Amino acid sequence: MNQSLVIIPTYCEARNIGRMLDALAALYPDELDVLVIDDSSPDGTADVVRQRQQGNASIALIERSGKMGLGTAYLAGFRYALERDYRFILEMDADFSHDPAMISALLQEAESADLVIGSRYVNNTVNVVNWPLGRLVLSRMASIYTQLVTGLPVADPTGGFKCFRRETLEAIDLRRVSSQGYSFQIEMNFRAWKQGLILREIPIVFVDRTVGESKMTRQNIREAVWIVWWLKLRSLLGAL
Repeated sequence: MNQSLVIIPTYCEARNIGRMLDALAALYPDELDVLVIDDSSPDGTADVVRQRQQGNASIALIERSGKMGLGTAYLAGFRYALERDYRFILEMDADFSHDPAMISALLQEAESADLVIGSRYVNNTVNVVNWPLGRLVLSRMASIYTQLVTGLPVADPTGGFKCFRRETLEAIDLRRVSSQGYSFQIEMNFRAWKQGLILREIPIVFVDRTVGESKMTRQNIREAVWIVWWLKLRSLLGAL
């Protein structure tokens, strides 16, 4: 078992996940383990993962009974990682919007930071490729809104390409984390920050998927609007 685990939640990513697993194996043949958490994808995503598992002990698969959401998928992955004593736990998407070559940079920064976030907006830049203008504006405004309401010093609080130290996850009461979608990323960042941990952003280039469909829904957007107030209130009441 390696020291680092990459968690990849999937739903209908059969056309992407095989290529991603191949890319990770080529880039990090002896450095990473990978955990795919699939929500019963009807397109055979889990079958593709099982094919890649043959002869490759670094790939694990959790199959869930239905579409249960991004947040619960990552929480299941965190529990898996903590039970197996991984030192670094990474989140990333299956669709190549997150460049697997950047994992090495995340891991390097995690040697001296508790949570490292691959940021699209750090240093007042916008590193996003092929997004419609409306989605870019929505994402950027969500980041600014989150910062204004919560005070969270993170330029890209909804970003999903990140690396946690084991101690960071141990410091957060994962039983209290309840968000889904992009709100999950906000909540995890906020809880880590409120624990007094070191959060660091490094610039990445986010490239919109070319295969498959986005999983963002209106429900995700609505949750992100109110979750920041919920987190702030809970923090003020000492009830995080």
